[in-house]
Amino acid sequence: MTITDGHARPDLSSISPTLTAIEENVSRVISGKPAAVRLAIVALLSGGHVLVEDVPGVGKTLLARALARSIDCSVSRVQFTPDLLPSDVTGITVYSPDTGSFTFRPGAIFANIVLGDEINRAGPKTQSALLEAMEERTVTIDGTTHELARPFMVIATQNPIELEGTYPLPEAQRDRFMMRLAIGYPHQDDELEILRTHGRGDPLGELEPVCDAATVVEAIDRIRQIHVTEALERYVIALCRATRVHPEVELGASPRASLSLLRASRSQAAIDGRDHVIPDDVKLLAPHILPHRLILNPDSELAGHTAGAVIADVLDGVPAPTD
Repeated sequence: MTITDGHARPDLSSISPTLTAIEENVSRVISGKPAAVRLAIVALLSGGHVLVEDVPGVGKTLLARALARSIDCSVSRVQFTPDLLPSDVTGITVYSPDTGSFTFRPGAIFANIVLGDEINRAGPKTQSALLEAMEERTVTIDGTTHELARPFMVIATQNPIELEGTYPLPEAQRDRFMMRLAIGYPHQDDELEILRTHGRGDPLGELEPVCDAATVVEAIDRIRQIHVTEALERYVIALCRATRVHPEVELGASPRASLSLLRASRSQAAIDGRDHVIPDDVKLLAPHILPHRLILNPDSELAGHTAGAVIADVLDGVPAPTD
């Protein structure tokens, strides 16, 4: 820890190589999508969760699995289906005739990284079972609260095209995802590389961890000490408040969105090797952290406007600090 300009600055020298190693390891499997890889790692280091929303076959689940395999930690996968029960996710208390007592059996949520595949195929009751875990990092069953391990991250995927047999995520749950990612179709050369790499075998199976859970927790704690000026804090607040009064928005970004944007900006700075946040960090991350939290008014939706366009308008209208 060093003191600069009267502010304590964290020493990033011990964690920077680890962050670079994670990014390079995941990129070995995900070809031509460095931005998506970087954003997923930013969310991990910020203690946030990621919703990967895109068409089938572009590598949503592969990205989640590659990130999970790059860290030596506990991983669980949940295939969300209409008949999935909340207890399948959180766990259940069962009676043991041998001991005459009740025993808690943890569900899939008790892991460092939880992969939720096609989350919008489960019913609202099962989706709501994730709310406490995603926000409080705890699970309460039969009046008993169980702590989740650190780090804890939910990486959920969903298909935005197919509507039959799906349930839209409630606003409260979407707000708990730090960011929403869209991977998109690869470039022609990148798709050729995918054919050559994945066509000969399974590169994911050859992926080895480059760090452990304790190292990630240390990085998360150290990144939270990265310096943010008051001017930048006010800039983050101004962006979120601007969404609440925008003429096309019915429901704007919550204070949780402001906190997510601040935490993610710190992680972005750490990956770049800086011990302070700059306005470009906020501008880079806002289009991935804010749009999925907005609800446009009916007239704007009918006109074909999007939440992403609203955020672009807000970024243009709110001046960034220059000092």
